[in-house]
Amino acid sequence: MPRYAEPMARLIDELKKLPGVGTKTAQRFAFHILRSNDDDASALAEAVRGLKASLRLCSVCNNITDVDPCVYCTSPTRNQRLVCVVEEPTNIDAVERTRFGGVYHVLHGTLSPLHGVGPEQLRGRSLIERVERGEVDEVILATSPTLEGEATASWLAGTLRGFPVRITRIATGVPAGSDIEYADEVTMAHALEGRHEMKS
Repeated sequence: MPRYAEPMARLIDELKKLPGVGTKTAQRFAFHILRSNDDDASALAEAVRGLKASLRLCSVCNNITDVDPCVYCTSPTRNQRLVCVVEEPTNIDAVERTRFGGVYHVLHGTLSPLHGVGPEQLRGRSLIERVERGEVDEVILATSPTLEGEATASWLAGTLRGFPVRITRIATGVPAGSDIEYADEVTMAHALEGRHEMKS
């Protein structure tokens, strides 16, 4: 890597910590910021500071929010007894595009024994407490269809099984618009298990 002045090298090093940003992309970002006018650079810095200062986790669902409880948990138009469990706050957007009318619970990860992530590292306790208090009719497990996501869904289903709550899992299978020739055996097995009758 070329030798840059210390402030530029420091900025590049910090930008490389962002997911998906390598050295070349970090250099492009850093030079873009350097070429920006002072107002734009200050606005970016202030946005980052404001993000860290203003955002927190919702005390009910663990979503990232600037008000507590979050807008989902306080919405009078949402079914507060229908809870969709997701791995990360970024997953909520995908569910929202379906016009889902319930609320969420964010785990902030999945079980991964190889990386030292067990149930105690996930934010599942408050969900279990909500179910224990009888505040939930149905829990939709919307974790990814990966090994870790499936393990997390199985753990949660097992933990909640003793309570009077409906536990469902999102259907998985061959994505729309793809060719089944390229589907792996796990995806194909899920697609066959989740098959439904065709209406004429």
